[in-house]
Amino acid sequence: MTMHILTGGEVTTGRRKPSDLVAEYESKVAAIPEALAAFQAAQDAVKTAATIGGTWGNYTLEAGRLDERDIERSLLRSAWRHTYGLYALENFASAADKKRLEQMFCDPPPFTVENIREKFGAYIMDPRGSILKGLAEQFAGLDPAFASHEKMKVGVKGLPKRVILPGFSEYSSCYGAERVRDILNALAAYQGKPLINHRELAALMRDGDALIEDGNVPADRYNEAVEVVGRGVWLRRFKNGRGHLFFGPEALRDINRALAEFYGDVLPDAAEERPAAPRAGTAVSKDLQYYPTPVAVVERVLADLYIKEGERVLEPSCGCGRFLDALRRRGARPFGVEYDPGRAAQCRSRGHSVLTANFLETEPAPDFDRVVMNPPFYGRHYARHVEHALRFLKPGGALTAILPATARYDHGLLSGRWSDLPVGAFSESGTNINTTVLTMWRGDA
Repeated sequence: MTMHILTGGEVTTGRRKPSDLVAEYESKVAAIPEALAAFQAAQDAVKTAATIGGTWGNYTLEAGRLDERDIERSLLRSAWRHTYGLYALENFASAADKKRLEQMFCDPPPFTVENIREKFGAYIMDPRGSILKGLAEQFAGLDPAFASHEKMKVGVKGLPKRVILPGFSEYSSCYGAERVRDILNALAAYQGKPLINHRELAALMRDGDALIEDGNVPADRYNEAVEVVGRGVWLRRFKNGRGHLFFGPEALRDINRALAEFYGDVLPDAAEERPAAPRAGTAVSKDLQYYPTPVAVVERVLADLYIKEGERVLEPSCGCGRFLDALRRRGARPFGVEYDPGRAAQCRSRGHSVLTANFLETEPAPDFDRVVMNPPFYGRHYARHVEHALRFLKPGGALTAILPATARYDHGLLSGRWSDLPVGAFSESGTNINTTVLTMWRGDA
């Protein structure tokens, strides 16, 4: 599908642009009363045709009934579904996004150019990015290796050649089949292959080798013959209700390349190929990258915290102060530390108390009820920040830190309660690094 950008940033498929679709929709909404009047006139004509001299024959003719609201609802749903199909968004949207869109289609918002851009713009403007994100969403939860940035460089060896999936028992096989379908569709979108259809999926459930290569699955007593597209995968099902989905060399290579492209071949939180010369532990590296915490992430993290009125909360490396703003709205007394003078001044301009300093050089005092932080992602630098921040907590105080997924799955430097954030949670801040939230407590000792 060819797409290009129109003047003013509007996207078209080369056939119809969003404003044309909205114009057709609005004209049809305006024409509903006339169409209903014509329908009513046709009903009257049919009834008249069944009478002589207008005399009722004591026989009720059911000519049907239409309501203006029902027509408007049908038209609205049709407009959204037509646009979804017109731009072939099924090929770009992730499995999770497809479910969200199906829910949206049941009760869609007004059909406007602005709403089309809001709901579909990411897929239309960046179809490849949407495909990569969908694949990352599928694989990040299958095996820690697929969530690790250090293991997702281009050409990395030792990737898992299989994933183990639940849902293949006699009573839950549909769930297992759906998981396989979503994985294979995410890979197919990247490879430019057609999405798997229900007949191919059924063939795989019957014969685990059915999709290794292009071919034909012969008919049997209960099923017709099926032409299949080779996916380079095979499935083994076991009596314990689990299924093992294996990836051949080509499929595994494409998974590696796609995830490496999404995460970035060399990331700020990846181990260095050649260790740099030693530097002072408190030195602020020029390599540290500033990833402001997206507002949606701030709200998600704080939603899991019970913050009491008047609690003192420390945010080390507070950046532009998004956590400070949200903490204050919840009644806390936040205090920030920020190395960059410009960002520190930005926070102070909104009434926050912020110390301009390298956090690792600040003198700890156990005065805070909580620490909420998004420390630098570089290498294993985050661990020093977390360990230093713990020393600012009162006994029993809690620390919540947003960290790269490698902190959980690879490094093993910190322990506590972990909760992964969604894939692409920091995309708007310029990185696709997988992230996780660590919660720790300071003991009484």
